[in-house]
Amino acid sequence: MAAPMELLCWGGDWDLPSVHTESLIVLAYAKFAGASLTVKPVDWTWRTITASIPQLYCEGSSATEPAQILNLLRKNRFNADYELSAKQGADTMAYIALLEEKLRPALLHTFWVDAENYANLTRPWFASHSPFPLNFFVPARQASLALSRILLTKAEAPLHSITEVEGKIYSEAKECLNLLSHRLGISHYFFGNMPTSLDAFVFGYLAPLHKASLPSGQLQQHLKQLHNLCQFCSSILKNYFTEAGSGSSPASQDAVDANLQKLTQLVNKESNLIEKMDDNLRSSPQHRPSRPHRPEPKPSSLATEKNSTPA
Repeated sequence: MAAPMELLCWGGDWDLPSVHTESLIVLAYAKFAGASLTVKPVDWTWRTITASIPQLYCEGSSATEPAQILNLLRKNRFNADYELSAKQGADTMAYIALLEEKLRPALLHTFWVDAENYANLTRPWFASHSPFPLNFFVPARQASLALSRILLTKAEAPLHSITEVEGKIYSEAKECLNLLSHRLGISHYFFGNMPTSLDAFVFGYLAPLHKASLPSGQLQQHLKQLHNLCQFCSSILKNYFTEAGSGSSPASQDAVDANLQKLTQLVNKESNLIEKMDDNLRSSPQHRPSRPHRPEPKPSSLATEKNSTPA
């Protein structure tokens, strides 16, 4: 019997099991490898800032970051890459590095640095899923980290400001999408008819871009022109995440049901308390019903006649 595994991740929305790229990668790989995870969203908990997301717990050990988590799953005999050749394994590593270098900076800019997208989509979502007062802190912190990462990796001389870097990162991201589209071709997955870790990584990167309602989406528009990549994302969602249509994971739905049950119990307790108070009020001396007044009986006509008869 497989050891129980628990995954901390951001919750779902936009018809996705999670809105978080790294969380999506792990969730997809677990589905591909047949691993059963107990998913616990960090929404509305202090772990939104104190935990490294995603984080997998298994038999007393834990792992963070998708690469480490996938290795931990493989150690527990959940391996979606066991049929890959050595060349395909090398290609997988190369494409994952390409995603990290060319596509991630543009995704960070799209969701966290672009002012229109940040103000109307990203910040409201993460603020609404973080407890007070972290709802004021978490989105700003993530945006600052995203900007710093972009400038650190892409702001080479003579490009030093985010405005100067913006054109470069979107150009590289579009080239990356074109390359992925060409590599996928008409296949269902990147290495045949069975999904692997590369499919999990590509899905994790593309699915939020594919499904989010972005006010400003030049990269999203480019993705929509690559129909095979859009079909790739939709197919994985349909085949492996049928429960994602509600915009929440099963664990988050269980939490909602539990809260609803607690609310129902509270309402019942209050209702019983009100009934007891009403009963006590009715039984108090001030509210006892008064005895009805009984009129004195009138003397009968026969008695009246006797009394009136002369002796």
